[in-house]
Amino acid sequence: MNQLFEKLDELYEEIVDIRRYLHEYPELSFEEVETAKYIALFHEKLGHEVRTNVGGNGVLAYLKGGKPGPTIALRADFDALPIQEQTDVPYKSKNEGVMHACGHDGHTASLLGLAKALNSMQADIEGTIVFLHQHAEELPPGGANAMIEDGCLEGVDVIFGTHLQAQMPLGEIGYRSGPLQAAPDRFDIKILGKGGHGASPHDTKDSIVIGGQLINNLQQIVSRRIDPLESAVVSICSFEAKNPYNVIADTAEMVGTVRTFKEDIRNFIEEEINRIIKGTCLVSGADYEYTYTRGYPTTVNHEEETKFVAALAPSVPGVENVRETEPIMGGEDFSYYLQHKKGTFFFTGAKSPEDSEAYPHHHPKFNIDERALLIAAKVLGAAALSYTKKDQPAVNAS
Repeated sequence: MNQLFEKLDELYEEIVDIRRYLHEYPELSFEEVETAKYIALFHEKLGHEVRTNVGGNGVLAYLKGGKPGPTIALRADFDALPIQEQTDVPYKSKNEGVMHACGHDGHTASLLGLAKALNSMQADIEGTIVFLHQHAEELPPGGANAMIEDGCLEGVDVIFGTHLQAQMPLGEIGYRSGPLQAAPDRFDIKILGKGGHGASPHDTKDSIVIGGQLINNLQQIVSRRIDPLESAVVSICSFEAKNPYNVIADTAEMVGTVRTFKEDIRNFIEEEINRIIKGTCLVSGADYEYTYTRGYPTTVNHEEETKFVAALAPSVPGVENVRETEPIMGGEDFSYYLQHKKGTFFFTGAKSPEDSEAYPHHHPKFNIDERALLIAAKVLGAAALSYTKKDQPAVNAS
């Protein structure tokens, strides 16, 4: 283990260089052609067996140890977001309107650095390490399910993954057994009213007024229809009905998201939204179109593997605090892997202690403390090596 940590320390500058290169050349979900080539070439130079175009743009690389043992998958995603970057870093995105605003460049850099470190220790490794590089995490239906259908988990005994958290302190590891991240769904609503002159509202069915009433009614789902001891979110994130100043809109379109942890609440909200739209439009004599699109399932960590990571993390250099974290409403298609294989997904703090303000994920000024890349690689590497040796210590994390 100490040998691995030393090798990763030696590779730190290269890991940072990889992250900055990927940050300069981000690619959107399902469009990550050049990024996938970069990842595949990196592994090929190490002599790893490589599969490309797995479930789309996914890449798999295999490091077969010199001794028999289990097969451990380590996952990192590599897609970016349709955001115009507003940072002033020298490695700012060179692709207009596209940015790594969620840390996936860091996930990939950490895993590639870890792959290089483990490669140099191949003869001593017990079992096989699968480096699972996933495309399209940001955009449902995502890349995980397609990669699973294409065989990325064949022969895998356990899977581990981490997400850099820009608002969690550097040196902190967050773990949780059971539900960790919510199921993220989308809904689209189109109100079909009757437009007309702004001076004659009585001759119209004003889609904007109907839409305003609908927003208020939808907000009562969580506040008045869901048990306050349960968790749920219904958010309208876009409302569009653009017209000249004197024209009442005949149509208005809304897009929003629902976040839940339990399937029965998820089903209830989907039906309740439809009921409320129908009633609101009926009162106003308008019609509507409604589409509810299910995103990823809830990310549910396996207890034994979560305790395993929580127990080993305090001994990893750079880790200063290991704590049980609260669930979050963000979605993650790592959830699909956990439906097929045992494993766990944990958070790695990436907020610099020198920064008074940390911008959230998906923000145009998002950034991370790059020292977190090394911590993420070390914890994942420690999990892989410890698991191959069946060295699963008792939980002593606080």
